[in-house]
Amino acid sequence: MSKKRDYYEVLGVAKNASAEEIKKAYRKKAIEHHPDRNQGDKKAEERFKEAAEAYEILSDENKRSRYDRFGHAGVGGAAGGGFGGGMSMDDIFSQFGDIFGGFGGFGGFGGGGRGGRRTNRGSDLRVKVKLNLKEILNGVDKKIKVKKYVSCSHCNGNGSEGGDSYTTCDTCRGSGVVTRVTNTILGQMQTSSTCPSCDGEGKTITKKCTYCTGEGVIRDDEIITIQIPAGVAEGMQLSMAGKGNAARRGGINGDLLIVIEEEKHPDLIRDENDLIYNLFLSFPTATLGGSVEVPTIDGVAKVKIEPGTQPGKVLRLRNKGLPSVHGYGTGDLLVNVNVYVPESVSDKERKVLEDWETSSSFEPSKTAKKTVFSKFRKMFD
Repeated sequence: MSKKRDYYEVLGVAKNASAEEIKKAYRKKAIEHHPDRNQGDKKAEERFKEAAEAYEILSDENKRSRYDRFGHAGVGGAAGGGFGGGMSMDDIFSQFGDIFGGFGGFGGFGGGGRGGRRTNRGSDLRVKVKLNLKEILNGVDKKIKVKKYVSCSHCNGNGSEGGDSYTTCDTCRGSGVVTRVTNTILGQMQTSSTCPSCDGEGKTITKKCTYCTGEGVIRDDEIITIQIPAGVAEGMQLSMAGKGNAARRGGINGDLLIVIEEEKHPDLIRDENDLIYNLFLSFPTATLGGSVEVPTIDGVAKVKIEPGTQPGKVLRLRNKGLPSVHGYGTGDLLVNVNVYVPESVSDKERKVLEDWETSSSFEPSKTAKKTVFSKFRKMFD
């Protein structure tokens, strides 16, 4: 699968472009690559769909915000993930045909065959998916059962008995709109509105389907496989186009919105793509040095402790964190060194410590004192 292009690049606008600039850029691209102007040109059709997908995201404030933060993965653009995109030509004309205003000459841009009839759209669904750090590290496929409206199989989703018990609306003659011409002092004025007889659908049901009572949808369970990319984070929202509720009597399905919840790890703390582990050393190990094991997401790693390691020192294990959801590298595991001070000691241990305290090696050096004082002052600067 080819890598998706940046949506701002597709429309040829800057990342800080206004909503009006994005709308104008999309209109220009859509007219340039419209299938009616480029008949038989598959590349032009793909560019037309690509521009529509970019506009779908950048024209929506919430989707644009997620895209700016997380890239294609934030709005369902992960390779192979099934998110976003997948728009048919009818989807594009029904959703965005209105932005072309009075532009004529091409079907679906206002005066053509697709522009008048109302297209139903199913509502979006929102689900929460819990992930542990190992699943976030590698990405994961999750199967979930969703209770939703699906198209009625007995009437093919059009609400009529047998799928063919309907006639073309007499009022609008199948267009879904009625046009009225009124005389004013400025001359004749033409207005169009949704047909009141068929509610904009262009057809009238003569016998309703007994399974869905004419709605074209029924409630049912659906098992959906969600492909979640590596590097997602708490609160991030992905989307699967067309996996929401089915539309009444045909139309465009809603989307399935997936909200990520991150399970707490017993030992590791996440800081964006880095992980933090608080390591507690015994006083002898911190003083004499040694080797210890620290947990990672998928196992353990050995860490060498240098003699005289001080509390507060941070050891960095490169690339032991989480991958960027954009695919730009991997974070680190930061080991924060603490020294454990026992609450009680035996008489023998007390004697050893008292003897050590009187020795010169126990007294911190001038360099150590200066370092501690410097850190202390920075706290109040």
